[in-house]
Amino acid sequence: MSIFGKFFNKKENKEDLEKGLEKTKTSFFNKIAKTVAGKTTVDVEVLDELEEVLISSDVGLDTTIKIIERIEARVAQDKYVNTAELNEILRDEIVELLAENNTEDLEDFDLPADKKPYILMVVGVNGVGKTTTIGKLAYRFKEKGYKVVLGAGDTFRAAAVDQLKIWADRVGCEFYSKGMNTDPAAVAYETVQYGINNNCDVIILDTAGRLHNKIGLMKELTKIKGSMNKKYEGAPHDVMLVLDASTGQNAIEQAKAFTAATDVSCLALTKLDGTAKGGVVIGITDQFKIPVKYIGVGEGIQHLQVFNKRAFVDSFFKKN
Repeated sequence: MSIFGKFFNKKENKEDLEKGLEKTKTSFFNKIAKTVAGKTTVDVEVLDELEEVLISSDVGLDTTIKIIERIEARVAQDKYVNTAELNEILRDEIVELLAENNTEDLEDFDLPADKKPYILMVVGVNGVGKTTTIGKLAYRFKEKGYKVVLGAGDTFRAAAVDQLKIWADRVGCEFYSKGMNTDPAAVAYETVQYGINNNCDVIILDTAGRLHNKIGLMKELTKIKGSMNKKYEGAPHDVMLVLDASTGQNAIEQAKAFTAATDVSCLALTKLDGTAKGGVVIGITDQFKIPVKYIGVGEGIQHLQVFNKRAFVDSFFKKN
């Protein structure tokens, strides 16, 4: 048991998720209510206004069009759809859309049984909550009984190494660093070596958060990945991009840049509790076909959750 107390159970996680989505839900359903006010059927006018609601909720244009087309097909098939059914229809179509993508329904912070150590490389721009997410993830893995080491691969930003060290100390996990202004590829290689030598279950490598030109970014990230693979074949097992949900469409632009620069295999979306732009989760999942693994729904260390699309949509559409 760590100083942060017991691992939150499923009921508490559900409550945290619902609370974290409160701003998004309030904004979204207030707009929906205005859209259907005084109307009884879902007609062209209602669908046009619904399209505006989805776009303004940062679902994204392409994903919004898909959802609207699905609802149009439903209306055409059923001949008559009243506005009272709109929320339920919208929920069903979003669930189906997410089910067609690569997002898994995770239940807990478990590791692949065939990968020890499991090696995770974390990327993302400064300010999105990358270091905090790494710390919270380390805490979650530690609470599951896994031995974790954090590698300080962000050797560029002032205090980045110190911040990661503070998280390692708080969580009570291992830490590896070569200090500031050192070669991040060398840090990556030696962190993997350290993890192997110390029988760690999980190796999490931080990387610099600057979003420079794609060519420079690609070269640096490719070099870091190559260094890890040189030490341990197949590493890293995942490259996780951390995005700040509160930035809405800017998060999608960051995802475009990083997916063009490296093989991002999973996503973590932070700060859902501080925004009305939670719809961006739907748009990013649909657009990039990259699984969302973790979401941040509060400031507490226990407020990093595994992403479960069914739980997310159910909570999103749950009436207060």
